[in-house]
Amino acid sequence: MSRTLPGSTLDWLLDSDAAVRWQVLRDLAGAPAEDVEAERRRVAASGWGARLLSLQGADGQWDGGTYWPSEDTSDGHTHESDGQPWTATTYSLLLLRDFGVDPHDGRVRRVISLVRDNSRWEEGNQPFFEGETEPCINGMAVALGAYFGERVDGIVERLSGEQLDDGGWNCEAERGSTRSSFHSTICVLEGLLGYEYSGGGTAASRAARNRGEEYLLDRQLLRRKSTGEVVSPDFLQFSYPTRWFYDVLRGLDYFRATGQAPDGRLAEAVELVRSKQQPDGTWFLENTHAGKTHFPLEDGDGKPSRWNTLRAFRVLRWYEGS
Repeated sequence: MSRTLPGSTLDWLLDSDAAVRWQVLRDLAGAPAEDVEAERRRVAASGWGARLLSLQGADGQWDGGTYWPSEDTSDGHTHESDGQPWTATTYSLLLLRDFGVDPHDGRVRRVISLVRDNSRWEEGNQPFFEGETEPCINGMAVALGAYFGERVDGIVERLSGEQLDDGGWNCEAERGSTRSSFHSTICVLEGLLGYEYSGGGTAASRAARNRGEEYLLDRQLLRRKSTGEVVSPDFLQFSYPTRWFYDVLRGLDYFRATGQAPDGRLAEAVELVRSKQQPDGTWFLENTHAGKTHFPLEDGDGKPSRWNTLRAFRVLRWYEGS
């Protein structure tokens, strides 16, 4: 398949929520900057963005909790068959970031002020933008603080000092793990990159991010360094929203976001993306992560996905030098 975007696919992508449309206009359609910004402003005022903003409670939380909805925090666990609930504050804010809601919009500023003043981590009652103990969650907190203009320097310093010897991170490190996790590492890398883009990068955070990138690149984004085997078949299935889970498309979209020239070690991962393009130019949703959500964003697994199609096309355009 070519990186050329068929007109019918472009029309299909644009026939969507403003959260998708403005990114398609910017990344795939080459629209004028003023048109892109006008569409982006719609995210907070209409559709998914406005709906999600309206679901914040008077206590500043979504669904009554910071990482877990209030009804699920009594023991910190949910039934495995039901999946993890995705309706608490952390994952609601991550969706707003993915939507590209304007962080300077007055409605958004009020929302973030409520989070800053009221939302505390279940793990130790820490304020939201001070983070907690697990690197994967702290990576999310850094990404959110950087995006929404909140200070997260303390979390970044902690993450920079928690990097494992192999170059990545693992939320199980506090319980003795000495090997990194793709899942934890991508969450931290996205946070550190956002922190740098917000103007907060330090020599230590940049060095940590570069080492974390090498952890993924040395494994071609999908293989065990020790045996060369694919780490998990789930890594080859493209999901959205990605939540805390790693997959190859998420890894590639991270490297695209760095703005760096593509590394040759990405070739196998890119070929996987190419192989999954459908004859009509789209990519399917493949691996929805089970759990309670606010509302659906896609039509379901095995069906064309606007989010995956948008992300796959912009990865290929970056990789192929368009």
